[in-house]
Amino acid sequence: MATPEGDFRRSRSVPPYGLGPRGAVVGSQARVLGSLTIPGRPEQVARARAFVARTLSSHEVGTDHDTATLLTSEIVTNAIAHTKSGIEGGTVRIVVIGVPHGVLVEIIDDGSAGTPIVKGDLYAAEGHGLFLVHNLAAQWGYLRDPAGTTVWFHLAAAREQVSEQAGPQVVPQGVPKAGRPDQGTQLWAVHSATA
Repeated sequence: MATPEGDFRRSRSVPPYGLGPRGAVVGSQARVLGSLTIPGRPEQVARARAFVARTLSSHEVGTDHDTATLLTSEIVTNAIAHTKSGIEGGTVRIVVIGVPHGVLVEIIDDGSAGTPIVKGDLYAAEGHGLFLVHNLAAQWGYLRDPAGTTVWFHLAAAREQVSEQAGPQVVPQGVPKAGRPDQGTQLWAVHSATA
């Protein structure tokens, strides 16, 4: 399983949304539900999970809260273990964005020499974080810049997940699904069930 190279956050066709600072989806229907900056220490991962769960519950976002907290936990843990966020004075920022059809969660670290890597061996002793993100999120990606790395994931609303399972997925021509290296780097994909 390959991890996409380079700036994996670029969007090819996202109307009516655009990308704002640090790559955040912005538009008339997207809104920041909350953000939290934590010290880059392992004991802070539980605080990140609780923040995401509380934010999703208080805004009644119709996504799988357990999956959102699990993926947040994995990415925050990676940020602390593998980036400058884990050194003295380092921080990790979590941003929860409500978007039509679900939620977008961004985890922003202080940067590192390497890029996020998906390890495809389920039985490896470590390295399952991005493997889980790759397999559980509707979409995911990352953006690197001099200030750090933003790893993001999108979870579809429960009704969207049901319609994806109910019928074939419809993706307009030229609009690949993000987070799946073999399917392009589109931030947003349109899904609908057919009768």
